Amino acid sequence: MKQYFVYVIELEQVVADLRKFRTKNPNYIKGNDCVYVGQSTRKPSLRFEQHKEGYKSNKYAKHYGIKLRQELYEKYNPIPTRKDAEVIEAMLSRELRSWGYGVWFN
Repeated sequence: MKQYFVYVIELEQVVADLRKFRTKNPNYIKGNDCVYVGQSTRKPSLRFEQHKEGYKSNKYAKHYGIKLRQELYEKYNPIPTRKDAEVIEAMLSRELRSWGYGVWFN
């Protein structure tokens, strides 16, 4: 049976200076963490490596990704369906934004 995972990648804070990123995060508090939130059938560690290598990668995760932030997503995994993973990805992204994080997700 297929399993899904959500994951959070910490990004370099310089990403917050990019216009497109700022537009998606109008309430971002300068100095707070910036993260990329994603979901996949791949385990988070493998998915992080894929982003860094450029395989189906998000440009922010590829160029600015530092490390996984397991404490922010571990409790949700594994997830039984893609639909559930997408819902959790969006919910987690909104929650992190409400805490003042800069967040990018698809």
